[in-house]
Amino acid sequence: MREALRVLRHLQEANGLELEFVDFDWGAEKFLREGVTLPQDALEMLSAKFDAILAGAFGDPRVPSNKHAEDILLGMRRGLDLYINLRPVRLLNDRLTPLRDRKTDDIDFVVFRENTEGPYCGAGGFLKYGTDDEIALQDEVNTRCGVERIIVAAFEYARANERKRVTMADKSNVQRFGGDLWQRVFKEVAAGYPEITANHQYVDAMAVFMVLDPAQYDVIVSNNLFGDILTDLGAAIQGGLGLAASGNIHPGKVSLFEPVHGSAPPLAGKGIANPIGSILTSAMMLEYLGFQMLSKEIEEAVRAAISANETTRDLGGQLSTEQAGMAVTARLKDKAKK
Repeated sequence: MREALRVLRHLQEANGLELEFVDFDWGAEKFLREGVTLPQDALEMLSAKFDAILAGAFGDPRVPSNKHAEDILLGMRRGLDLYINLRPVRLLNDRLTPLRDRKTDDIDFVVFRENTEGPYCGAGGFLKYGTDDEIALQDEVNTRCGVERIIVAAFEYARANERKRVTMADKSNVQRFGGDLWQRVFKEVAAGYPEITANHQYVDAMAVFMVLDPAQYDVIVSNNLFGDILTDLGAAIQGGLGLAASGNIHPGKVSLFEPVHGSAPPLAGKGIANPIGSILTSAMMLEYLGFQMLSKEIEEAVRAAISANETTRDLGGQLSTEQAGMAVTARLKDKAKK
């Protein structure tokens, strides 16, 4: 996150970018010290006073229940109604993908993952807990409103960005009731976008096709669970979780941007973690805030740094986390001089 902020602060100085940064100490240290995850009235304050939230990775082995991460991350997603989880899957250099003979043009799509409902809604419970007859119930919730707005968002994105195809992933042949709702709403919404090809794939088939033929995808839309799994697979074919950016979005409202990769405690303090996911996440935030050209400049600088092998070891380079972030910033400085 320090390297993402380095990039943003450079753009602020070089371009007069109007950004005001406010830091919050809501990490695991605060939770361990005070037992506080999200402070009281935090969501109201964020909604009233901020345009975007840039968050680092959550998860600390000193909090084995993961309560800290769940309360903050899921709390903001639900409490701020951030119903779009947007994950771009974009190959930045041919050498990064583990797929044979694939080029950058073959892997370039986005995933719209429903972010507030589905199997992650937290509904369920236990019967006869701790006995040999124990039953665990994990419920999935799909509302007409929730399904419709994520599908509309996917088609609107496709139209605005001249994407030709929207593909829905589900498991409606087994999950009949939720699947029926998704199928009906998808067909109804698609009818309003005749210039866009709408098609459906079962999620297990999509996992196969994403490896065999990723070029077929422009925009994918799915529920919370399937979208979570598919986007991690997408990160793998684009070069790894260290490159993966994401946004948790409610259009027109304060939205949360976070790298996908998690906190990776074994890497902490060693200077070897890849900062590109965080840097590209900051670019997504700038795009959301209306600074599209600067967002593109960040991605171009990242591409140039990768092409020059100015990367951390996971991508084949020899740079530290800080050096990799500085390499991207240097590319931005070079562009500003030209």
